[in-house]
Amino acid sequence: MTENAPSVLVPQTLIQSHRLIRHLFRDPMTLVQSIVYPAIMLVILDIVLGQQVSAFSGSSSLYGTVPMIALLSAMLGSVAGAVTLGREWDAGILARFWVLPIHRLSALTARVSAESARILATTLVLTTGGLALGFRFEGSWRSTLLFLAVPLMFGIPFATAVIAASFVLGKTALVESVSLLCSLSMFLSPGFVPLAAYPRWVQPFVEYQPMSCAIEAMRALALGEPAGTAVARAGAWSAVVFAVAVVPALRGLRRATQPR
Repeated sequence: MTENAPSVLVPQTLIQSHRLIRHLFRDPMTLVQSIVYPAIMLVILDIVLGQQVSAFSGSSSLYGTVPMIALLSAMLGSVAGAVTLGREWDAGILARFWVLPIHRLSALTARVSAESARILATTLVLTTGGLALGFRFEGSWRSTLLFLAVPLMFGIPFATAVIAASFVLGKTALVESVSLLCSLSMFLSPGFVPLAAYPRWVQPFVEYQPMSCAIEAMRALALGEPAGTAVARAGAWSAVVFAVAVVPALRGLRRATQPR
């Protein structure tokens, strides 16, 4: 059996995923980026803007805020994962894997699996926080499951793009660039304030940017409303981002694992 045989990909992915997951949830930076900061933002936004947004839109602001914060957590957590990847590259840990008889694709699939576990866990934690503030699921249990799946659909392509970018940008530039992107995506989305509150000239961008599509999908699923169009838009954005990022990410990981 060769090291790149399909039959060894899954078990080797699971082994490497276990290592990465343990590191992710023991790393203070990951916990702060993925849970603490988003949770604080959720509470602050509900206190400061909750009543005003609810009065303006006619429904609870939490139906926009909770999805937005869950997606923000998925985005910010990927930065911590990319920084960890850079540290392993500098320390030569990735190069050591190159001399081992492991499937070459498992380096990427393991990181995607670990990111999936992180996104699902943080989404559950933040959604529970939203429930404590008054957020409720009005749809069926299937809609609830789809609600929890949207951050996965959104976050995995984003994490892949961040991995690809980490091999081009330095650690400082990566953190600054992605943090700026996260902030712009959050503030220019219907999860922050309703779409009608934005100037007309910026409304098309706010409505159709990737995070907004995912927020609207999660909002509709939580309220039990038809969500097919919003989910399709979010899925289309996710597919495009993943298609663009997966090859550079694979090439970067391959380069990083080769001995210098």
